[in-house]
Amino acid sequence: MKQLIVIDTNVILSALQSNKGKSFELISKISNDVFDFAISVPLILEYEAVLKGKLDRTIFTDSDIEDFINYLCKVGIKTKLFYLWRPYLKDPFDDHILEVTIQSNAGTIVTYNKKDFREAENLEIRILTPKEFLETLQEV
Repeated sequence: MKQLIVIDTNVILSALQSNKGKSFELISKISNDVFDFAISVPLILEYEAVLKGKLDRTIFTDSDIEDFINYLCKVGIKTKLFYLWRPYLKDPFDDHILEVTIQSNAGTIVTYNKKDFREAENLEIRILTPKEFLETLQEV
């Protein structure tokens, strides 16, 4: 059975900024049917806003970013949020990531900001970096 994860925005951004790191390796495996990832409307809106605000716009056009977001929407597991867990985390801007994780029954959040999700571990959610998550795929 494939793992279901939620990918934090910082991992998506990092993957598109460099093709040399673990975040790029993780995103490259999306099409390989190795794991599933959950998305929600607030998460997709955040992906889009951050990518449009922080990517090198001489390399990525609005159309490029929108095509990538559309791809994520096509292959991601769409999750409707019925119950909000706010406020739960120290950073209120991360609560929507926790909400999609809980609602989708994903067991893992993949992020570079592990400390921001410490409280989620009380809910038996694993908080892993891209490198740590990729290592779990090798164990299977």
